[in-house]
This record gives sequence, C-alpha cells and structure tokens, in this order.
Amino acid sequence: MQKISGGYWFYTKVDSIDCVKKRIEEIIRTSPVPEDPIHSKNTLEWLLRLKPDADKALQIAALGHDIERAIEERKVKRKDYKSYDEFKDAHALNSAKILAEIIKECNISKELVDDVFCLVRHHETKTTRRADVLRDADTVSFFHVNLPNYFIRNGIEETRRRFLWGYKKLSDSLKRVVAEFDYQDKELESLVRVWEKPSFLL
Repeated sequence: MQKISGGYWFYTKVDSIDCVKKRIEEIIRTSPVPEDPIHSKNTLEWLLRLKPDADKALQIAALGHDIERAIEERKVKRKDYKSYDEFKDAHALNSAKILAEIIKECNISKELVDDVFCLVRHHETKTTRRADVLRDADTVSFFHVNLPNYFIRNGIEETRRRFLWGYKKLSDSLKRVVAEFDYQDKELESLVRVWEKPSFLL
C-alpha cells in the first residue's frame, strides 16, 4: 500500500508541474507582444545552457518570468513610472504575483510557490546566484529573439537605450555570446555592433 501511495504522489507532483507549464504557455500565447511565446521558451533554453542542472523552480520561473505582459488588464505600464528601473522592478513583482497564483491553482507545494515567486521577483536585479542565472538567461534571450521586434516597434533611440540597459548587466563571457548573434536587419546589425563598443557603455 505504501508503494502504491508513494507512486501516486510522485505521479501527482509531475502532473502538477506539467499543469503549471501548460497554463503558462496558454496565457503567454495570448500576449499582445508577438515574441513573448518564443522568448518564454528561449529563456528556458538559455537557462539550461547556462545551468544544465537547473531545478524545477528555476525552469518554471524561466517560462513565466514575463507573464504579466500577456494579461492586458493587469500589466504595468512604462508611463506610470519615473525611471526604467522602477518600471522593470514593478514588472518583476507583478509577474511574480501572477505566476504564484497560477502555481497554486495547479496544486503545487507552498515551498515551490515561494521559491518561484522569489526568483521571478528578483529576476531583473542582482541578488542570489539562482536569480542571477535566470536574469542572465532572460537578458541573453532578449538579444537573441526579442531585439529585432523591439527595434521595429520602438525605433533607434529607444532600442539603443534598452540595448545598453541590458548589455551592461552581462558578464564579459555573455557579451561575447551576444556578439555572435546575427541580425537579419542590416540597420539593426550595424547599430548593435556600434553599441557594443566600450565608449557607448560609459
């Protein structure tokens, strides 16, 4: 009886994590930002490249770290904040709250809920090693899959500001990774190579 019970609880735990992943995917698929579904999965891919042994909490956080952007009536707006740092901090907190709600609906343990909440809450800032690897995966993914669409929507000056804001957060080794990305848009490609120069980072 114990073996059957143990097997049952193991199955429920796996099934609950699958529930979380499916819910995240369903919500992000509806995002008005077209690259959000790709960015969600791509961030997880980069997370696993940077930390192949990433635990379940980190993997869930990678998939859902931007989830608030997909919910129009709940997402934070840049215009409501004085600085970009304040806006990104509010974005992280909002995504953490929404993701925690989703996890609870899937019958996940409180310990895992709290862990994912903290990871997403701090994924825009430098805090713990685990949150840092999430931040790095998110930042690299932005340059990998988000930047071209961001450039189309926002133009040169805003893209330059956003590029430098994220690029400064990367280690030298990850800056070299970003330098290898090949953008199809020739104007963006040339701009990125200029922005990567040290004089632009001062």
